[in-house]
Amino acid sequence: MRRSLRRLEINARAFRALAASGLLGPVPPRAVPGVVRALRRWGPAAGLAAQASARYGDRTALIDDRGSLTYRDLDERSSALAAAWRADGLGAGDGIGILCRNHRYFVDAMLATWKLGGRGVYLNTSFAGPQLCDVLRREDVEFVVCDEEHLPLLAGAAGVRRAVGWCASDACDVPTVDALIAAHEGAEPDPPEREGSVVMLTSGTTGTPKGAPRPAPRSIVTVGALLDRIPLRGDEPMLLGAPMFHAWGFTHASLAIALGAPLVITPRFDPLWAVRAAASHRCTTLVLVPVMLKRILDLGDAELARHDLSAVRIIGTGGSALTAECARRTSERFGDVLHNLYGSTEVSVATIATPRDLREAPGCAGRPVLGTEVRLYDEDGLRLHRPGEIGGIYVRGDLSFEGYTDGGTKREIDGLLSSGDLGYLDEEGRLFVVGRDDDMIVSGAENVFPQEVEELLLAHEAIADAAVVGVPDEEFGQRLRAYVVPAGEPLSADDVRDHVRAGLASFKVPRDVVFIDELPRNPTGKVLKRELAGR
Repeated sequence: MRRSLRRLEINARAFRALAASGLLGPVPPRAVPGVVRALRRWGPAAGLAAQASARYGDRTALIDDRGSLTYRDLDERSSALAAAWRADGLGAGDGIGILCRNHRYFVDAMLATWKLGGRGVYLNTSFAGPQLCDVLRREDVEFVVCDEEHLPLLAGAAGVRRAVGWCASDACDVPTVDALIAAHEGAEPDPPEREGSVVMLTSGTTGTPKGAPRPAPRSIVTVGALLDRIPLRGDEPMLLGAPMFHAWGFTHASLAIALGAPLVITPRFDPLWAVRAAASHRCTTLVLVPVMLKRILDLGDAELARHDLSAVRIIGTGGSALTAECARRTSERFGDVLHNLYGSTEVSVATIATPRDLREAPGCAGRPVLGTEVRLYDEDGLRLHRPGEIGGIYVRGDLSFEGYTDGGTKREIDGLLSSGDLGYLDEEGRLFVVGRDDDMIVSGAENVFPQEVEELLLAHEAIADAAVVGVPDEEFGQRLRAYVVPAGEPLSADDVRDHVRAGLASFKVPRDVVFIDELPRNPTGKVLKRELAGR
């Protein structure tokens, strides 16, 4: 009985959040027939574009470097592209790879894949050729929509058909998405025999990326959990900087279409573009990864003051760790607008920190979202209860995956899935993530979590960026090595060590300090520590 009442309470909160966002708001009478037809013909996911077209029609849906598209445009373009694929012999269940930056062709391919009933495989734009081809073979991808710049990476992908989305040159010897759409203009394919699916890839920061199928939302709680913490609203422009091939960006792209919130995007993120675009389009929401937010803040108060960002009421970060320093700077500059999401490709959304959480505990990952349970376990599988105890983070929620596409499974305890991270809870039940469970450095029998050292280094005014790794040491087993990007002021290795020594225990002081121009990062801002080895 208690569990049933709790579920009813969760559903009620989710319903209220959906209603407040406008997603469950009243549909204009003229739009009702179109919405009903879209749901009957396509279902919830495949019918996303058709429902948006019926509800919002000629309202601006997307703004990129090529101009704007309406919701009707998105529906018609995705239908034409799905019809082109059908004519080429593709059908339900076939693998469609999307290797695109943030622009209209990504959205075209995403929506068309659902209408086809295809298996959308979302590919990282930073892949190297061999890595990309390995993933295409493993995921049985038959067709790839890519940007022209990525064509050379597909040289080893024999038998994989392709079309170019973003084409920088006047002439392209590969069919373009625009040409496929033009050739099937006005076509509407038959509904798919089965629902389309989504395969997200893990970040691959420590090895080959794995495919993690994303289940379709199972209840209103799935979407309501996000909207309950991050109060998005329909008809409010959203600047989406986070890459759409990543779950954080993909979720907001889909939500924006459902809400009728115009998407403002660009293929290559630039902080000055972001503030200019946010001001020009009166964006109320900025969806970023933490390194993008840091780059915006690094423009400086004088530059930011030149742009009217008064419409911004939500800045959402996710995809990689948000530092306490970045959280504090954001609050000082923009007020209480920052929301920080923690999750993983496997467990989906686990926790969200609200502006109040981040004001009281900068850098925290927040509390579990609606319908989600988060627990900590030690390495022996025993549950940890006391605040401050560090353990593996395990999550149970509606969107947790059911296994990798190669047949592998994630660690599981008591029905909760491992996120692969370590963390602790504070006295208020807020989660803090201290790093990957395989990142922990054992130096002279002492456990060191690189993230706390990195946080301290980033608080130094002469340090622009920093990463800490463990390297072999004959005496201590491992020792700490810090890779530091100077901010331009004079800085020595002793300065770095003295700064850490003043704030942390002596065994956490890096023995090695290496100065570099830039840290290698993936598109979501995670440092590729394997690429630092040997530098």
